[in-house]
Amino acid sequence: MKKQLLTMAATAGLLFTTFNGEASAHENRYTVKSGDTLWRISINHNLSVDELKRWNNISGSTIYAGQSITLLAPHSHESTSGASGSETASYTVKSGDTLWGIARNHGLSVSALKSLNSLSSDTIYPGQKLKVKGSAPAAASSSGNSSVYTIQRGDTLSGIASRHNLSVSQLKAMNNLTSDLIYPGQTLKVSGSASSQPAETKVAAQSTSKVNELISEAKKYIGAPYKWAGSSPSGFDCSGYLNYVYRNAGISIPRTVASIWSATKPVSSPRAGDLVFFETYKEGPSHAGIYLGNNKFIHAGSSRGVEISDMSNSYWKPRYLGAKTTF
Repeated sequence: MKKQLLTMAATAGLLFTTFNGEASAHENRYTVKSGDTLWRISINHNLSVDELKRWNNISGSTIYAGQSITLLAPHSHESTSGASGSETASYTVKSGDTLWGIARNHGLSVSALKSLNSLSSDTIYPGQKLKVKGSAPAAASSSGNSSVYTIQRGDTLSGIASRHNLSVSQLKAMNNLTSDLIYPGQTLKVSGSASSQPAETKVAAQSTSKVNELISEAKKYIGAPYKWAGSSPSGFDCSGYLNYVYRNAGISIPRTVASIWSATKPVSSPRAGDLVFFETYKEGPSHAGIYLGNNKFIHAGSSRGVEISDMSNSYWKPRYLGAKTTF
């Protein structure tokens, strides 16, 4: 009898462990260990501190050993199969969601997510349903060796250029535009006749063009004053400056330094146009700028506003955390 009870208990324990293991794998939870910090957990799991706090309803920065926290955003999805057999899934936007967070949680890039949902801006709202799997709607029609795009209400040149892997200047030149004014129903060329250049050379040329456009845009605001939470030429904080410059160059990045750090790809050493990050007034990345080459970077500093600084000087060198790229 005792042996039978022990066998039943062991079986129940095995079932309980298996069930818990499956739930943990699906929910992707982490148990806090002694010495852990939100910052360290976020780095180890490629998240931002803001995301960890929001997803776990943590108002401060205090966590404790043994605490169980989720590493996934709360989400809901619905899957359907069409007649063609291709599966689609939708996600309902929650308060505090961003395109960056939704895209990352579903294994997409922001441009792919926007293309799937025909979005021309980064604006989303709670309750909105977004496709997170399936085929993107056809936006451009092909004619011979060129493709044209019909402008929809709410479109911008930067949004159209980004979706078709162009810079704004390339898109304007392709369509002989002298201003940024466009209107619904207007058609724009978004590709031309095939180039004789090899594909690798073509991609490299486009990337170089984008970097030059980005750096040119960044230098326009040298001397603009520093302003806490500022995001316009009348006053920038460091991430507000980056967000403004990248947006004007047709590249979408998150708003805060921590979320930019989480959303971009690490590189071993920076190249012109990459982002360089520093640890200043708090643990983790708290300041960032755009690398220009020759150990120089441009940024919105709290003392002199937008300026070019040397990464090897006595202040920045010991605070350097690493470089990341959007290209």
